[in-house]
Amino acid sequence: MTARGALSAALADLYRQSWRFFLLNAALSAIVVPFAIGGLWVPALWLLLVAAGPLVAALVHCAVVAATTEELRLSDALVGLRLHWRRGLVLGLILAAAAIAGIHAIEFYAGHGALVLAAVAVYLLLALVVFQLILWPLAVYEHDVPVRDVAAHALNALLRRPLQALALGLALIVVNAAGLVAAVMPFLTLTIAYSFLAAARFVLPPSRMEEVEDRWPA
Repeated sequence: MTARGALSAALADLYRQSWRFFLLNAALSAIVVPFAIGGLWVPALWLLLVAAGPLVAALVHCAVVAATTEELRLSDALVGLRLHWRRGLVLGLILAAAAIAGIHAIEFYAGHGALVLAAVAVYLLLALVVFQLILWPLAVYEHDVPVRDVAAHALNALLRRPLQALALGLALIVVNAAGLVAAVMPFLTLTIAYSFLAAARFVLPPSRMEEVEDRWPA
């Protein structure tokens, strides 16, 4: 599915399941946001965000279920947490380490006047965001596949359609930024879930969507 098609389909998914994703997105934000904000004064608090990995995996699970079956129950969040909490921790740790390294590289090069290298670091950080959008839905969907293999699948998917993946990533960055500007509430309650819905629609092959009902318990 194209980036535009994924964004459109995700909007329809969000409309059908709006109150469920409202609750799920708000619950995740209620846990993550205090630590993210508190980290501005006590950076050590940001280390606790790694623990949110299982919760993110549960939300991604719900997004994949909704995108592939067009049905969702709140109990699917508990199913997702049970199935993917270990994988969520691993992916959360990898993401946190990569993001910290990227931000540090940007600050270091910008602070030393190496603007070209700082720009390269920004580009690589953007590429990381796009890669994560593809990786998480695949990691949840292919939960019986080793993380290393899933990462290879995600990289192949990214390299097959780099411009479409970049377009999707930029669009979702704009959506979430707009949510933050609009008094934060849309970001806290809907835009994160919408991002995962769009990513699931973009990356999961339509020919495999019929198999989801057999892959996850109701």
